[in-house]
Amino acid sequence: MKNGLIWFCRIAVGLLFIFSGLIKINDPLGFSYKLEEYFEVFHITFLNGFAVSLAIILCALEIILGFALLIGVRAKQVAWGLLLLIIFFSFLTFYSAYFKVVQTCGCFGDAIPLTPWQSFSKDLVLLLLIIVLFINKNLIKPLFNAKTGDKLLLASVIIAFACGFYTYNFLPAIDFLPYKVGANLLDEMKTPPGAQPDEYEITYHLKNKKTGDVKVMTNKEYLSTSIWKDNNWVVGSDVESKLVKKGFTPKIVDLKIKDGQGTDYTQELLSSPYYQLFIVAYDLKHTNEDAINRLNAIAANMTQNYNIRTIFLTSNSPTDAEAFSKEHHLISEIFYADGVPLKSMVRANPGILLIKNGTVINKWHYHSIPKYDVLEKEYLLKQ
Repeated sequence: MKNGLIWFCRIAVGLLFIFSGLIKINDPLGFSYKLEEYFEVFHITFLNGFAVSLAIILCALEIILGFALLIGVRAKQVAWGLLLLIIFFSFLTFYSAYFKVVQTCGCFGDAIPLTPWQSFSKDLVLLLLIIVLFINKNLIKPLFNAKTGDKLLLASVIIAFACGFYTYNFLPAIDFLPYKVGANLLDEMKTPPGAQPDEYEITYHLKNKKTGDVKVMTNKEYLSTSIWKDNNWVVGSDVESKLVKKGFTPKIVDLKIKDGQGTDYTQELLSSPYYQLFIVAYDLKHTNEDAINRLNAIAANMTQNYNIRTIFLTSNSPTDAEAFSKEHHLISEIFYADGVPLKSMVRANPGILLIKNGTVINKWHYHSIPKYDVLEKEYLLKQ
């Protein structure tokens, strides 16, 4: 009976840790953005420069510990590692939920968004399972001899870190974001007819001018009791609004593309029936300038030979963007958008999207910029 419980905990924890690690290591840059949110909450923003490295290490550690638990190698060290890691994650998710500071923990990346309380509940269940394993760590038997187990463990270390380095340098293997290849951005921004909006409960604090009595009631109670007809009752300024039922939310809600004067060009740019090349550099201070120069040459050829409109998107100020443009002799039109959607568009700085009719035809990391001849052959000659 006890061995059965140990094996249940072992398999459940091992598989969940591997799954969680793989989901996040598929997009370590996205996970690093989440870490930066935590750094800001705890006032340790000096760690921002290490966010990507820490993201890869944490994701790899989840995979390695989960795999080591399944094969039973170095059980005592693995049990300690799992316990410390789940305590750390439980603290973060509880802090996020209780103080409402980071509204999505990133536990399963963008593949399975969880609320902070859902994340904390998941971590509590894991904590209980890991405590069972920790107390009975001497009963975790290896599936292989020590030498073979260590070799398999080393292989898992190499594979986990290799996955992280690859996806960081060449985009996620699976794109769970709304800007993935094949997605129509205009459709992702629409709310279909008849979709239910968010439902809120409003709480009023009322005071009677004559008696000084105070009442607290919801908007439904306020209307049903007809207290609003009594002029002696006045609504205070401390009105509270609480979300009681989540309605339909478009996948893209925050993308607004504007020029330097603030004119909105989102609809015009995304509804064009022609190929457009979007160069996304959300932070010009940390963008790869060599890649910018190569992309500028590609943009020049596309514009000259095929009259392709090339768009340079950034979240920097118009002053900084214009100075950057002059320094690098950019030929692309410069537009501006908030950094959050730009980071979601493509996990690279800069990154490239080829868009037609609002649909993402393809996208590239700056480490895998296609040559102009390839773009011409694969796309431009076929339009």
